[in-house]
Order: sequence, then structure tokens, then C-alpha cells
Amino acid sequence: MLRGPCDALVDDRVAGQGAGGHPRQLGAGPLDGDVAVVGISDYAQKQLGDIVYLELPEVGRTFNKGEVFGTIESVKAVSELYAPVGGEVTEVNASLTQKPEAVNSDPHGSWMIVLKVANAADAGELLDANAYTDLTK
Repeated sequence: MLRGPCDALVDDRVAGQGAGGHPRQLGAGPLDGDVAVVGISDYAQKQLGDIVYLELPEVGRTFNKGEVFGTIESVKAVSELYAPVGGEVTEVNASLTQKPEAVNSDPHGSWMIVLKVANAADAGELLDANAYTDLTK
């Protein structure tokens, strides 16, 4: 369930949809094994405006689905980032903390964290690309 403009998304590239796909919250599509690449959507970054600060977790942290894994600050507000699936952080895109504005210029290419998914069933409850687009109209 979307909580606001900063809900994190699992990227299609991990769901087998091909590079350059539209980041989305997964529907029933398979994860790439038990790996999920997480970031925010173009819609979310547009709602936030210019991103000026990003706080991400350390590798090894674990999060439950829906739990806050970081914060993102724009010129408009500070917002929390929510995990779309539960799991352990295996990678963090540290370059984004140094250059958070990259989220505005390339939201689909600016992944934030990689999770080793704890429960693949979490993905079944997420929105597919069409449902997400309909929800954000």
C-alpha cells in the first residue's frame, strides 16, 4: 500500500522486465531470485521537488515490509522512505548520499538500496506498473 510520494519501489530490472524499464511496485512478477533493487519513482521525485539530502541505511541492516529504511529531504519537505518488501540490505548506493540531486535527474537509474528479500510473498501484495500509474493520476 502506498503511504505517500516517497514509497520505495522495486525496480523492473530486478523483476525480469529488462533494463530501462519503468520502476514500479511489483505485482505477481518474479524477483531476480531473492534480490530487490529499491528506489523511488519519477512521480515521487516530481512531488518532492529538488532533492538536497538523502539518508540511507548501512549494509547488513534488516527491515520489515513497510518499515522506514531512510529519509529523503527536498526543498519542500523531509520524508521517510518505506521498504516495499522486507529483507536485509546487501548494497547501498553511497554515491546518492554525496549527490542526492541525481534522484531528480535520473530517478529510474538512481537505485538506493538492494535487499535480499526475506519473504518472496511480499512481492505479491505490491502494485504492478499499470495500477501504480492509475493510482498516481
